[in-house]
Amino acid sequence: MYEAKSKLLIIEDDLDLADMLTAYFRVCGYEVFTVNSGEDGIVAYQTSHPNLIILDIFLPDMDGFEVARRLRENRRTADIPIIFMTDKRERIDRLQGLDLVVDGYITKPFDIQELRLRVRNVLRRAGQDSLNNPVTGLPDGPLVDERLEECLQKPIWAILIVSLKNLEAFRETYGFVASDDVLRAVSLMLYNAIHETGYAEDFLGHLGPADFVLITRQESSTGLQEHIRSHLERSLEYFYPIKDRQKSTKLGKRLILKIDELRSNNGPFTSIEVLKLSLLRKMQ
Repeated sequence: MYEAKSKLLIIEDDLDLADMLTAYFRVCGYEVFTVNSGEDGIVAYQTSHPNLIILDIFLPDMDGFEVARRLRENRRTADIPIIFMTDKRERIDRLQGLDLVVDGYITKPFDIQELRLRVRNVLRRAGQDSLNNPVTGLPDGPLVDERLEECLQKPIWAILIVSLKNLEAFRETYGFVASDDVLRAVSLMLYNAIHETGYAEDFLGHLGPADFVLITRQESSTGLQEHIRSHLERSLEYFYPIKDRQKSTKLGKRLILKIDELRSNNGPFTSIEVLKLSLLRKMQ
């Protein structure tokens, strides 16, 4: 399995937490290295060459942001995936404002299962052999580009862009496990829509983490949109816990489904870059 081949470097000054994480991830099949300061973490990377770093923000010698900055500035360590651990939720705003490539963060106290899933998903995204989305299993990246290239060779086609808006706000409230369940449910509903309304050669993949692309024939596009709206929109409230379903309808950042369409006659599309730019504009 992928997890058994992966090395984790944990940089955490809380010795009890560090020991617990080390024991847990070793049981999960990872090779684990643990240090208790930022400087030791930078040195440990050079000797252990981990696939991912779990990095506490509050360290005795330097904060985790400085550790990440120094790793990102070094060509050999610039691409290492990093998951931050933080005690204060307001630190999330600072994370988003930093000019650092952050692969994830988790706020203490955290669910160890959630951290395990986060580690697994980040490692899968970072793996060069993975061409599918780690959450839904749908084609991603190069596989989607291949199908978009094929569109450029055909005279008539339609592309539906299905976006789930405000998933980040949902994730902040209910956690990564719940938001991943939402994405999997949406992908299954889209697949069923194709099976019931579309054609066997229709293609479903990811344009973004919460954005799906559906390539179909123009004659089936309208029916697919109607099917997706009728089934998905009425299901959004059921993604919330029962106690929050009524409350969620009053929230400004509840889950919202957005569907748009791009057709071959909306062009000309002279290259895949032009086509993808048009799709990205539809996603906004």
